[in-house]
Order: sequence, then C-alpha cells, then structure tokens
Amino acid sequence: MIKKLCVIGAGTMGAGIAQVAAENGIEVVLRDTEDAFVQRGVGIIRNFIGKKLEKGKISQDAHDQIIGRVRGTTNPEEGFSGVDMVIEAVFESLPLKQKIFAEADRLCNPGVILASNTSTLSIAKIASETAKPERVIGTHFFSPVPVMRLVEVIRGDKTADRVVTATLDFCKAIGKTPILAKDIPGFIVNRFLCLLYNEAANQIHQGLATAEDIDLGLKLGSNHPMGPVEIMDLAGVDVVNNALKAMYEMTGEERYKPSPIFEEMIRANRLGRKTGRGFYEYAK
Repeated sequence: MIKKLCVIGAGTMGAGIAQVAAENGIEVVLRDTEDAFVQRGVGIIRNFIGKKLEKGKISQDAHDQIIGRVRGTTNPEEGFSGVDMVIEAVFESLPLKQKIFAEADRLCNPGVILASNTSTLSIAKIASETAKPERVIGTHFFSPVPVMRLVEVIRGDKTADRVVTATLDFCKAIGKTPILAKDIPGFIVNRFLCLLYNEAANQIHQGLATAEDIDLGLKLGSNHPMGPVEIMDLAGVDVVNNALKAMYEMTGEERYKPSPIFEEMIRANRLGRKTGRGFYEYAK
C-alpha cells in the first residue's frame, strides 16, 4: 500500500498527480530543481483545492488536510526519504529520465517503486540505467490529471509482478482506472492521439480547415467531448510536438513526423492555454 509518494517535476502534470494523491489520503513530496518551480506547483494545487472549497465541494477541514499532505523540496534526499513510490513527471527526454531514475535507484530503499509518467518513451530504456530495473514501471496519466480518469500502466521487460500489482492498486486507490499497455512507442492511447493531433495541425497549416471546424467536426461527428485542437492547447503545443518527435524518432514512420506548424507556434510562444495563445486565443 502506497502511503507516501514523491513526485519529481512540479509542472502541470506533476502537480496534478500530487493533488489527486493528496486528495486520497497519501502524503506527497513535490520535488523540482528550483524552489520557484516547486512553489508554482504547490500553488497550482492550492488553487484547485481552494476552488473546491469555494464551491462547497469540500469542507474547510478537508481542504486543510489535503493541503497539509503536500510539501515541496529541491533536495533529492529529502524528497526520497520514507517514500513508498516515486513518480517522475518531467518532459519527454530519455537522457533526463534515465539520469533521474539512476539517482532514485541509488538513493531510495530497495522496495520503493519507481514510476515514469512518460507518454511515449520505452520503460525498458528508462530502467536500463538502474541497478534494479525490476522496480521500474510506467504510469502514464492524462491531462488534466484531476479530471481524466485513465492511467496507462506499462511494465518494462524486467518489471516485477509485485510492482505491477502494487501500481494497479495505487491507481485505483486514487480514483483512477488503470489499463495495462505494452512497452511500445506511444503505448495504446498516444499511438492514436498523436496521429489525430498531427492531422489536425497539418490541415490547419495547409489551410484545409480551421481549428474551430476541426473541433466541431470531431465533437459532433464522432461524439468526442473535446476537439483535438482544444486538447493540444490544453496539453501544450510544445508537449504535443515533443511527443510527436519522440514517436517519429522511435518508429521512423512518416505519419508521426511533426507538422511544421508546431515549431512556428513554439517560436512565437503560442503554446496554448498556459501562454494565453495557441491555436486559439485565451483571456488573460
């Protein structure tokens, strides 16, 4: 049973994972490289939980308990102290993730589960830099984490059965629905979604359709709750571009080659909701 969790990476995904864990009674340490990043992540959690209090969804006592379960740090030893599980939630860079897992493997007690929130990268390759690859697993959460119910659980070629079982139990304990995925590029969901995002971006880039019509078409024609362009703006244009690049590099398939519009938008700081402008404009 997971009672204490360390989340590495205090961005939107890391803060979201920390929040749902804290809401379900788990003590959380949110760790990042700079205190400013840590405080921003903690602030995201406080904001979400504060809104629940304002809307009467939780009591003041519940609010205070949830916030009290979350603390931040930039110190690796402090972050790993007494934890049962570590979830890494940094951006999609294999060398960076390998470095983090090598450090966690060295500093954490042998029984601690080491999980990656990667959306595309190989769990076996991430685990290859550790001395105990049997405790490494993938836990791919979806954005926004407090709302999205799915978690893809990916076992590497050496992941132990007890780690898989404990991870599935953890996901269920925090209110998520886990599915088991093979350790292949993009796992299950992103093999579909990356193609959908790329096609939408290419149609916009080539002037074949507008963002509004693409989203409306998928929502009304395929019963999607959100359109693919809306989702890209929510997840981050840079995040989608990195996922596509990783898929393209790993598979060599042209269909995953990122649309040129992504780099154009990144240069213009049009990253989506987080910068106030992506494919759509957002109020400040």
